[in-house]
Amino acid sequence: MTVATPQKLSLNWFAVIWIATIHLLACLAFLPSTFTWAGVGVALFLHWVTGALGVTMGWHRLISHRSFEVPKWLEYFLMFCGTLSCQAGPVDWVGMHRIHHKYSDTPADPHDSNKGFWWSHVGWMFFEIPAKEEASKMVKDIGDDPVYKFCQNFFIPIQFVLGFILYFLGDYFVGNGISFVVWGVFVRMAVMFHCTWFVNSATHKFGYRTYESGDDSRNCWWVALVTYGEGWHNNHHAFQYSARHGLKWWEIDVTWMMISALKAVGLAKKVKMPPKNAKPISG
Repeated sequence: MTVATPQKLSLNWFAVIWIATIHLLACLAFLPSTFTWAGVGVALFLHWVTGALGVTMGWHRLISHRSFEVPKWLEYFLMFCGTLSCQAGPVDWVGMHRIHHKYSDTPADPHDSNKGFWWSHVGWMFFEIPAKEEASKMVKDIGDDPVYKFCQNFFIPIQFVLGFILYFLGDYFVGNGISFVVWGVFVRMAVMFHCTWFVNSATHKFGYRTYESGDDSRNCWWVALVTYGEGWHNNHHAFQYSARHGLKWWEIDVTWMMISALKAVGLAKKVKMPPKNAKPISG
């Protein structure tokens, strides 16, 4: 695989402008006229919908790693929730994540942590990464699905539709539609961006290692707190196929709790787990 340094890569101006715009619009939350407690509540609720149901359980554990199975209608629902995060189209996101695991913490890893915290956190998205070409070959299981294609092609227009809906709901219930848009779209998106990015950056720099994973992935409690269990990253890299990331009793994994609930009612099947005889590094 061809690897290029940031100095040799072309800027992805769309990504630069898009990410900068979202953060600038999120700053509108500092205006007194945009603040309502209802708006904050909408942001927290949508953080859970897009982050826990969408990105973490849907895009990551279900689709990227196929660590469990659900009915197709539920897979589509979780995939759509992830699309509302507006981090990328689901096909691109899954492809790049699979590339990350294939080359984790090597020069071919799109967000190789050895290139620095800033690069692995957000910098890599500002450039045209060669890995995108290989990533497109790693999503054959979803790349031709018409529902995935729709969300891939229209993830930004879908966000505009959500914004219009939130505006009218905010105007109707609290007389402040702008508050619901600022908090429910811009603030929620900016916060969710960084929560997800911390998995690429912080969990490869801070925390402890329980298992040998062949890279620098670490278990970081505070990242797990804001990402519904994704911060137990060393566990995940050691057992990529596992639906459960928090393996110790005190490693709280909210997403695993939700998967367990789906399993209890018969909606989640073939749930994969680490081997019972897995030995930690110190063992």
